[in-house]
Amino acid sequence: MGDERTSTEAPYRRIVTEIRRRIEAGELRPGDRVPSARGITREWGVAIATATKAHAALRDEGLTISRPGAGTVVAGPVPRREHELSRDRIVRAAVAIADAHGMAELTMRRLAAELDVATMALYRHVPSRDDLVVGMIDVAVGTIRLPPRHPPNWRDGLELCAREEWAAFQRHPWLGPSMSLTRPQAAPNGILLSEWVLAAFDRTTLTAEERMYVQIMLFTFVRGLSSALEIEREAVRETGLTDQQWLETQAGTLTEMIDAGRLTHFRELTEHGFDFGLDRLFEFGLARLLDGIQLFVEARSSTTLP
Repeated sequence: MGDERTSTEAPYRRIVTEIRRRIEAGELRPGDRVPSARGITREWGVAIATATKAHAALRDEGLTISRPGAGTVVAGPVPRREHELSRDRIVRAAVAIADAHGMAELTMRRLAAELDVATMALYRHVPSRDDLVVGMIDVAVGTIRLPPRHPPNWRDGLELCAREEWAAFQRHPWLGPSMSLTRPQAAPNGILLSEWVLAAFDRTTLTAEERMYVQIMLFTFVRGLSSALEIEREAVRETGLTDQQWLETQAGTLTEMIDAGRLTHFRELTEHGFDFGLDRLFEFGLARLLDGIQLFVEARSSTTLP
C-alpha cells in the first residue's frame, strides 16, 4: 500500500509512487508485469478510471510499457550510463530542454533519453517532478548576479535586481510560470535573492514586514511580465508568426473600428506607432513601481522622525 505521508497526493499519484518504489527496490524488474487496472482497484480501493490514469502516468514517465500478450510490464533495459548520473547533471539537462523547447516538452522520459539512462534511474536523484522543478528554479535564479555590497541608495539596488531578474527570465522563459507566489518553492538561491532585496533597505526605516512586501511586489511585477515569454515562444512555434506579424493580422479590425469613430484614442496610438514590446513595458512599469515605492519609503521616514 502507498506511504501514508503521501496522503495529500492525488490517488493515482500515490499508486505511481508505490509502483515506482517497488521497481527501484527490485521487487519488480524489467519485463515483470505490474498490477493490472483491476488489480489496482482491488489493492488500492480506487475506481477503474483512477487505475487507468495511474497506468498512463507510469507509461508517460517511462517506467512501464505495454507488450501484446503480456500486458503492462516494467520497462528496460538496464541503463548504460547510470553510474554517471547526479542530481546536478539531471537538473541542468532539464534546464537545457526547457530552455530550448519549453516546459511542456520536458518529461521524465525525454530527460532520461537525453541522458541515455532508464527513466527509473532519475528518481534515485530527483524523487519527483516537483523536486526537479525546484532544482531547475534554483539553477536559473542562481544565474542572477548581484554584488555583495549594496548600492548606497535602495532604489539603485532594486533597479539592479529587477533588471537582473528580467534578464534571467528571458534566458529561461519557463521560469516565470514555474514559480509560485502563494506557495513559493524553497529554492536556496531564491531565498538568498529575497534576503539581498531586504538588506537593500537597511538605511531606511522600513520594517522587515514592509521590506518583504516590497520584495514580493517587485518579484510579482517582473514575474508577471515574464509569464508572457513562454506563451509567446509557443505561439511563434505554432503559428510561425512573431508578435509584430500577428499584430499586423489584426490591423484590419482595428482600422475598421477607428474609422467608425469608436476608438478615438486608439487612432492617436496607431498614428504614432505604439510599442507593444515587453522590454518597453518592463522599463515603463519598473520606473512607475520604483516611483511609488520611493513615496512610501519617504512617507515612512517622515512619520518616524522625532
